[in-house]
Amino acid sequence: MVLRLDPELAERLRLVAEVEGRTVSDVAREAVAALVEQRRTDERFQARLEENLLRHEEALRMLRDSE
Repeated sequence: MVLRLDPELAERLRLVAEVEGRTVSDVAREAVAALVEQRRTDERFQARLEENLLRHEEALRMLRDSE
């Protein structure tokens, strides 16, 4: 996986990692894990998730039923 950050954000991330004595990758993994966990309790995200599930379910049914 490649993650592109603007230079200013990349430098801030590097500084956080340095201060904490950790790798940039470790700090980035922690941040991504926190974001994913936060989305699990975000009502707006959950609503969008449901909309996407319905749309994909409909598309899969169309593929299955087409001949």
